[in-house]
Amino acid sequence: QVQLEESGGGSAQAGDSLRLSCRISNNGDRVYHMAWFRQAPGKAREFVATISMGGSDTRYGDSVKGRFVISRDNVDGTAALEMNALKPEDTAVYFCAAGEIFAFDPPDYAFWGQGTQVTVSS
Repeated sequence: QVQLEESGGGSAQAGDSLRLSCRISNNGDRVYHMAWFRQAPGKAREFVATISMGGSDTRYGDSVKGRFVISRDNVDGTAALEMNALKPEDTAVYFCAAGEIFAFDPPDYAFWGQGTQVTVSS
């Protein structure tokens, strides 16, 4: 079973930067599209960013465009989310996901991490 493990969450002040990392394991030689989603209390899971298998194509949610950057290293089996100019509304649990479809909806991703909390204070 493919496993994903996030790290790097924590607390930050508005305007700060944080970097999240996601490590994929038990995937053999398979390479998947990777994505980040987030979920704030009482809200639906929201698309943040996705990166294609080879890393050449990236897409971002409107709320993070221009502030967040997604990247990946297929040698190390990791994906990262660099979050800049953080805002209090970025506070959420951030989830790493992997799937065979380059998409923006949670059901399109087969594998998920447990999530990491990001809290941004004003």
